[in-house]
Amino acid sequence: MDYLAATKQKKYLMYISQNYSYAILRPLQSEILAHGGQVRWFLEGDYVTPDFLAPDEQPLTSMTEINQWQPDAVFAPANIIPTFIPGLKVAVFHGFDAGKLNSKGQNDHFKIRGCFDLYCTQGPNTTGPFQQLEQKHSFFKVIETGWPTLDPFFAPEFESPYIDENDSRKTLLICSTFSKRLSLAPKLYEKIKYFCEQGKWRILMQFHPKMPEQLVTKYKALENNNLTFIETDNVLPLLQAADVMLCDTSSILLMFILQRRPVVTFCNQDPGKHLIDITDPDKLETAIDYALTHPQSLMTEIEAFCQQLHPYQDGLSSQRVLAATNELILTNPKLKAKPLNFIRNLKMRKKLNYWHW
Repeated sequence: MDYLAATKQKKYLMYISQNYSYAILRPLQSEILAHGGQVRWFLEGDYVTPDFLAPDEQPLTSMTEINQWQPDAVFAPANIIPTFIPGLKVAVFHGFDAGKLNSKGQNDHFKIRGCFDLYCTQGPNTTGPFQQLEQKHSFFKVIETGWPTLDPFFAPEFESPYIDENDSRKTLLICSTFSKRLSLAPKLYEKIKYFCEQGKWRILMQFHPKMPEQLVTKYKALENNNLTFIETDNVLPLLQAADVMLCDTSSILLMFILQRRPVVTFCNQDPGKHLIDITDPDKLETAIDYALTHPQSLMTEIEAFCQQLHPYQDGLSSQRVLAATNELILTNPKLKAKPLNFIRNLKMRKKLNYWHW
């Protein structure tokens, strides 16, 4: 059966709580609209800004409106979603598994919170663990689709506005997560300031939106002809503009490495052979210079890693996610009932001011 054709006349809700989620779900929105489906957006919480909605993107502003619209499926690039929201709940992830461990030493990427009916995984290294969890819990399905976010990345017409044809220097992209324990930003300030004054590379810098404002302000003050600080809801053009990345344990490094370009990390929590990981700031410049030579052994490791992380370079992951979603809607497999999650759903009802049962 052509499950893409089944999109026609169906309703799909984009449920987001962060500004970066716009770019994650827009390729999927394009596929839905191209196949005759309807799309609405629901913006939850204080970290997402309505200003980023395009003029033709229609929001729903309350649970009452969502219930009146009755979506067939809800896509969420988040860890949780209210189970009382109507429609098939589909997890599309807000990033790759970067190996981050919580305070209990557990990897939250694989934590099952009882919210979703379908997990659309990105590649073999996440599909396997989620399939094991599917067998254990039996209240959701797992289908490997690739990540819709990256579809524009692999389009031949994709061009970055951050590329400067008039600057012959190599471009270094510096990205950091917001966690004080994992972030390179507070630890490498003096070294980055030196690079900024040195001018050896053209530097682009971008932080996680939850980065403390004090640190953001401190780094913005470094801006000159050698360093540009960028705030954006779509990092893909930024990734395309760089020759090498400096990062910590942020999952954004995994998006960058899919271009088959080297990444230097500082105190990465899960350093593999595909990364050049250092723990001494004084070795940073040498590591970046080494990365820019594209050593064959490193590039071989990067290729092998990418095949496990996200083997799809066809730009069709959105189609696979949509087809997998429609298949589950139409076949309606008998899944075990989700956990009640009474306390979590009570908190979500309070947050959304929704008390109808």
